[in-house]
Amino acid sequence: MSPVGLGALLAGLPQSDDPNLLVGFGTSDDAAVYRLTGEMAVVSTADFITPPVDDPYLFGQIAAANALSDVYAMGGKPLLCLNLAGFPSAKLEIEVLHKILAGAASKVIEAGALVVGGHTTEDDEPKFGLAVTGLVHPEKVWTNAGARPGDRLILTKPIGSGVLFNAQRKGWVSEGAMARCLEVITTLNQAAAQAASGFTVHAATDITGFGLAGHALEMAQGSGVTVVLEEARIPTLPEALAMYQRGMTTGVNGVNGDLVAGKIRYASEAPAAQRELLIDPQTSGGLLLAVPEAEATGLLDALHGAGVEDAVLVGRVEATGPHPLVIEE
Repeated sequence: MSPVGLGALLAGLPQSDDPNLLVGFGTSDDAAVYRLTGEMAVVSTADFITPPVDDPYLFGQIAAANALSDVYAMGGKPLLCLNLAGFPSAKLEIEVLHKILAGAASKVIEAGALVVGGHTTEDDEPKFGLAVTGLVHPEKVWTNAGARPGDRLILTKPIGSGVLFNAQRKGWVSEGAMARCLEVITTLNQAAAQAASGFTVHAATDITGFGLAGHALEMAQGSGVTVVLEEARIPTLPEALAMYQRGMTTGVNGVNGDLVAGKIRYASEAPAAQRELLIDPQTSGGLLLAVPEAEATGLLDALHGAGVEDAVLVGRVEATGPHPLVIEE
């Protein structure tokens, strides 16, 4: 759904005043966090998607990695997972659902978590995801609302998967570019989160359906700062920009554009294709981390050493200004 519409919906709901609720939906964060003891808090999230690929096993892997990412974005460790599935049993053989579940289970096992049940309904098309429960120390929770002026911003995965999946349906994407896209989105954010846990992370979020610009905007607004992204530094998947240049788009770019409209400033004239790439909806995207300037280089080295080779410095945090999100050339 449109993030603008969702914001209006949430604004009308009552919010809890329980002091143990450390993170609710007030800043559109990636998951909720509830303190159980002085040493333990629960991370809770749910996410499901429609198939971006035809292969059911691969679909399960992508959907699971996407849902698990929310826990990593809070600095937590996934523990228990519930399958959430919509399935057209009159149209597809039950073996297809089995392969989806098997693909998801492979990623849950890789994360060191457990699948403990779930819920399945009849639906017109397949939908799949997870409800995930994780654990985190109450004093080590990452939120999207703690970025500080002077912080540097690190992104751990390239963007562009949304347009590639749409273009693939027309046969526009090369085999190599699609293979690279699938490699990126089936990779857990586990290694990135573990590497970052040894550093001072002031704010974090994972880049998913609202695109890099949308999630960076949420971080800026939640933190009361201005986020500056340096466009030339932002890593992109092979052929993603070319797809926008050919006229391809996604059904979500429009609503993502509405989300940032009036809140984003381009410091220089950017081609339309590059602007579209910033609002490209991601599936199982990377982490956006705000860290002190003095620790940015060390964190990049640690990420690269942990195998997160795409991690790159993409911007900085400044004091609040007339536009919460600024894009520099």
